[in-house]
Amino acid sequence: MPSARQYRCTWKFEREHWKAGRQRIAGVDEAGRGALFGPVVAAAVILNPSRRIPGINDSKKLPPRHRESLAIAIKESALAWAIGSADSEEIDRINIYQASRLAMQRAVLQISPPPDLLLVDAMRVFASIPEIPIIHGDALSISIAAASIIAKVERDEQMRQWDRIYPQYQLGKNKGYPTTDHRASLQLHGPTLQHRKSFSPVSILCQQPLFTGNR
Repeated sequence: MPSARQYRCTWKFEREHWKAGRQRIAGVDEAGRGALFGPVVAAAVILNPSRRIPGINDSKKLPPRHRESLAIAIKESALAWAIGSADSEEIDRINIYQASRLAMQRAVLQISPPPDLLLVDAMRVFASIPEIPIIHGDALSISIAAASIIAKVERDEQMRQWDRIYPQYQLGKNKGYPTTDHRASLQLHGPTLQHRKSFSPVSILCQQPLFTGNR
């Protein structure tokens, strides 16, 4: 099994399926699965093979400004793209794995024209479209990496917006993930309505009153 450094993001999977007659291949990925706050956000992207964008890679490997610039370029040049999400209530109700799938399904169902093949990062979408799950897909497939960038940039922007409502949790900085400062804020203020109550350490603190911004 190669190490993370040995993975290389290429058009290999896309080329194979273009040769097989697939014309609209969508990469699908999500962002925010491990966060304590807010939605899980997914994106589906059909890249234009005649308008290739240098620098696309797994969003986790890219600096924020580079990621944001790439997201703009991807949206401008892609044949189609769409975003879907599942909120914290849905995550708590059906679990994060199923909520990630639901967010992906919503993204895929919104994309127009519809894809004829999905390349998905490590899971199945079950959206009535042929699909291929690829382990470490965001580090191997250009299309999945593009989706990871769109999803990550969208979710980060949502966290900046929530940060204006709940500055106590430093969401603009930690993006809702279980950092030391976020855990400390949870201990001090308790969870909000947007925190994932099924996630530890949020679940441990759910006996406290929900934080509404009034204290």
